[in-house]
Amino acid sequence: MDEVDFDTLADAAYGIFEILLSRGLEARGAPLFSRVEAGIDFFNDFDAIFAGFSRDYPPLADALLTRFGSTEAVYRMVMAGEGVVPTRTTQMYWITVDNPAVQDLSPNDEQAGKWLIFSDISGVDALWKKIRDATLAGDLGISAKVSTARPNPDSRDDRKVVYVYTRDWSDEADVMQVREHLRALGVVDRIGYKRNLETFAGEYSEKGKKVTYYSV
Repeated sequence: MDEVDFDTLADAAYGIFEILLSRGLEARGAPLFSRVEAGIDFFNDFDAIFAGFSRDYPPLADALLTRFGSTEAVYRMVMAGEGVVPTRTTQMYWITVDNPAVQDLSPNDEQAGKWLIFSDISGVDALWKKIRDATLAGDLGISAKVSTARPNPDSRDDRKVVYVYTRDWSDEADVMQVREHLRALGVVDRIGYKRNLETFAGEYSEKGKKVTYYSV
């Protein structure tokens, strides 16, 4: 088996820890974003979750401590907005939130699709907060995600993008209902909807070629 390089290991370690941190904080009564945005000190909970992570995944915990130096350093980074605020997130390419009322559907299902909302860097944090909160409230689709400040080799320009997923691209009434909710949130310019079918086939918009299924 080929040896995994350190950066790849540390990236994977942070991704796994962030998932465990989010789940652990929710189980303790409040999600990560609400604690960070309210400026609530939750280091004791953070430290307990990291201790469990260290016990269950020693090599991954060691990789994080090697990269950041201490659990306190990781905590300070999270409190500054890592994993919550798109423009302050550098360890992950995406921040994702799922509709809690939807348990049996995935944004990766072939039948699913998504509205694509492009934003300048200056406006993406406020836009994401609106879409995140509406998704958690069940007012939008099954899931949403936003690109972050981490440089992504797949990006075509400096804009950020928010994906708002719906369960079934062929359910036009549901797709358009989500579009109207987005309009109510301030997304008034024309946006496109792309089916996962095209994404999985590796089809992307190019000059003279559009792959959006709806455009409203």
